Amino acid sequence: MKDLICDEFQNVVADLLIRHRSILDILSKLSESTCRVNRAVTKSVTDCGCLSIQAEKLQIPDHINNFEELRNYLDNHLHGQLCSNCEEIVLNEMGKMLFYTAALCNTLDISLYDVFIKEYKKASTLGIFNMT
Repeated sequence: MKDLICDEFQNVVADLLIRHRSILDILSKLSESTCRVNRAVTKSVTDCGCLSIQAEKLQIPDHINNFEELRNYLDNHLHGQLCSNCEEIVLNEMGKMLFYTAALCNTLDISLYDVFIKEYKKASTLGIFNMT
């Protein structure tokens, strides 16, 4: 079922993508959409204030024995939660990013579902050694 959703999404993208069919257009639109996601998250911090970022140098104690303990010391530096307005904007921008990712897959004749499955298998097999 999930592969059908990905396939159908790719089909819809193929039907809708008329103006920016060139690989160069798709690559630049994908890059632009990624920047817009970054900008939307940034604005949730700087304009709205629903999120804040508090970052400092990572200090890992010497007494850490395993990765589970290490996880307790790692922080994403993000505080707060997206308000409904900022969440809507971020979701919209992420949707565009997915749209152009699907367009790139179409152009390169790659199944988006295969990309998900390959990455899932790599992440689940390698676990913490995936280096993501």
